[in-house]
Formats: sequence, structure tokens, C-alpha cells
Amino acid sequence: MALKTIRLELARTREFPAGSSTRGYEFAAPLTEEGYLDTEAWPSARRACRVVRFWENEDDRVGELHHTRHRTWAFSYQPGEEDDEAFYRIEGHVFRVGEYVTITEQDGQVLTFKVVSVQ
Repeated sequence: MALKTIRLELARTREFPAGSSTRGYEFAAPLTEEGYLDTEAWPSARRACRVVRFWENEDDRVGELHHTRHRTWAFSYQPGEEDDEAFYRIEGHVFRVGEYVTITEQDGQVLTFKVVSVQ
């Protein structure tokens, strides 16, 4: 099983009508051949599933991709679920360039991100 490095960048918002390449996530994850997050491969790869949240004018946050006890996927930056940033209905989403995913940020803000690379 090979991990993929996925880069997400902020999609269009009111504040950023063209999106923003300076706000997003880069993370490693096991993907199926079709491009879905691989729940079967994740347990053996979980230590390598790192995430960097990059946000203009803020320090980068480094954490991990988690498959939570609620059977969802989230980014976590410290133990516990208080700081988790959860994917919205990710089970049906494919990680391919040009696709979109939605993440609920730690502060509760729901934002959409565009997949800009999968390597």
C-alpha cells in the first residue's frame, strides 16, 4: 500500500471569490485505486498519515489524519476530539484533482476545499 500526498486549497468563498492557494491542507493518506480514503489500509499506515494546515498569516498546524470512533475522517492536532476538523460526508468523495471536499474547522466554520494535487 502506497500513501498519497494530497493538497487541498480553499475553494471560492465570499471573502475569497477566486479561492485561495495560501489556505489549505497537505496530508498523506492511503487511497483505494478509485481514489477513496482506504479504511482497511489506514490502521497500518496511521502513523504516517500526517497533515499540515497552512493558513496565510498563521503558523502552520501539524497533526494527523484520524478515522474517528464516529466512523468519520478528521484532522487532529492534539489528543482528544476537541480540536478535530472533520470531513463532511467524505465516504462518497474521491480524491482526484479538481474534486471538492468540505471540512468543518475547529471553530465550527464549514469550508469547501479543492483537490489541487494527488501524488
